[in-house]
Amino acid sequence: YVMLLTLSPYTPRFRDRVSPPGVMIRPYLNGFTIAFNVSQPNTWQPYVDSMHHFLAAYDDKVQEEKNIECVSGQYFIQGGDDSEEKKACQFKRSLLQNCSGIEDPTFGYSKGQPCILLKMNRIIGYRPGAGVPVSVDCKVQKGNESHLRSVDFYPGNGTFDLMYYPYYGKFTHVNYTSPLVAMHFTDVERSHLVPIQCSLNGKGIINDLNSDRFLGRIIFTLSIGK
Repeated sequence: YVMLLTLSPYTPRFRDRVSPPGVMIRPYLNGFTIAFNVSQPNTWQPYVDSMHHFLAAYDDKVQEEKNIECVSGQYFIQGGDDSEEKKACQFKRSLLQNCSGIEDPTFGYSKGQPCILLKMNRIIGYRPGAGVPVSVDCKVQKGNESHLRSVDFYPGNGTFDLMYYPYYGKFTHVNYTSPLVAMHFTDVERSHLVPIQCSLNGKGIINDLNSDRFLGRIIFTLSIGK
């Protein structure tokens, strides 16, 4: 009990060995297989609904009301007491461009060109990339590499801007919204199971540990029917 009294509820005591981040995707419905038929809206509408629900917190107006504009390309380091509320940088869904759901409310699913969002797990105090933004790439995890012919990344060239780091914890960084990278699969082989691996790349990132499929990478399957 006495030892617990010495622990801060705002930040871990020891942060000299912070683990590299894991990643997760959206939409995530009952596993890591995203399967639908373009001609049958009932097969892809659940994915679209899940995306709209997830991105509601990223609406431009919501972000403008709650968060501030930050300087791109550098860490947003905030001083003060650990218990002091921290400001959060805006991440507007419009940054996701063709995968924002604004111009195309179906996120490409109605065309057989689905958008998938990649989110890096939150780690208090972590500064990814050691001063260089972490990037994302995707490839066929196993099988015919020609089954994945084109992927577009948003925002920009598919990086996590440094201004969203470090994260200060849920008690003080109350309005923090995790940055996202959208992956727009514009040309995937139809009527095939295509296993895809999307990985983080940057200094300090680990993405090749066979015992952990979520550490620095994620593996999922696309199955797009006609």
